[in-house]
Amino acid sequence: MTQPFQYLITSMNIDNPDDFYEELIAIHNGLTESESLKLNAKLIMILANHIGDRAVLTEALHCVKNSYTRVLTGKHL
Repeated sequence: MTQPFQYLITSMNIDNPDDFYEELIAIHNGLTESESLKLNAKLIMILANHIGDRAVLTEALHCVKNSYTRVLTGKHL
C-alpha cells in the first residue's frame, strides 16, 4: 500500500478542472513536439516556483514517478 503524502494535496483542488485541461491542451495547438515539451517544462518551473515548498515539490515528483511506473508495469489495473 502506498503511504499517503504528508504535504501534497492529491484530491481535486481546482475550480473547473475540465476548463483548465482544455486551456492546457489549447496552448499546445500549433506547436511542434519539441516546442510542446519546452512549454511544459517552463510551466512546471513557473508553478514549482509559485509553490516554493521543496517538500511539496518532492512529493509531487514521487507521486508522478510512482504513477508512471505503475502504468508501465500494468500495476494500475
